[in-house]
Amino acid sequence: MNWLHVERRDAPLILAFPHGGSLIPDDLIGQFRSPWWAIRDADWHIAALYDGLAEATTIRTDISRSVIDCNRPPSGVSLYPGQATTGLCPIDTFDGEALYRDGEMPDIDARRVAYFTPYHDAIEAEIARLRALHPWVVVYDCHSIRSVIPRLFDGELPELNIGTDNGVTCDSTLSDAVVAACGERSHVLNGRFRGGWTTRHYGRPANGVHAIQMEIAMRAYLDEPKGEPDESNWPPTWTPDRAAPLRADLANILTAALTFAKGPA
Repeated sequence: MNWLHVERRDAPLILAFPHGGSLIPDDLIGQFRSPWWAIRDADWHIAALYDGLAEATTIRTDISRSVIDCNRPPSGVSLYPGQATTGLCPIDTFDGEALYRDGEMPDIDARRVAYFTPYHDAIEAEIARLRALHPWVVVYDCHSIRSVIPRLFDGELPELNIGTDNGVTCDSTLSDAVVAACGERSHVLNGRFRGGWTTRHYGRPANGVHAIQMEIAMRAYLDEPKGEPDESNWPPTWTPDRAAPLRADLANILTAALTFAKGPA
């Protein structure tokens, strides 16, 4: 099963896509109450959104986040204590529906070995490769989410949600440049989403690795239906013309990230 994709470039920028997939292995699909629920919370069309915007290494998985969430700590500890969230192998959807049939629960250790570890081995290998070429490397974690999910956050999410774990995972020069490149779009730095495990684990500015997460509200590039989606209207159709304005803004954001990464050279 070819589920992990790495496209290498020599520029000091890595784009990671942990949640863009909707693949559920055949031996697991029967455990889920609803195959549609098991893919509904994907970061839909996220790879297409970023395609070709920058000279960057890309690392992405086709596996659904309901099988394994590659942006959660392997220990299972919550990244947002006291707030609703999903775990390493989620047992419910963003809206709180139970994912698994009665008597069926995920084998977390097996899934960690099969999917989580190879994904992060790939990221670590690319960081090491690029650090041998550059004094600084930026890991940019690519995400998107429905604009309104009452269980997870109040009201409507800003279009662009930048996470640096309150400034821990990257130099402020990088986050300031990304914020400036957001232009007129609604945005927030370290709001509801401060960065997942990828950002928090790899972001070590003192070691030359700067990590930042971008969580995009899907209305910025897709026609989201009003209210909770159903199988008749979700996921929204990918339309290049609809996404073009955001792609232009993201190109500016990635240019800012690359300019920062090349700065000390």
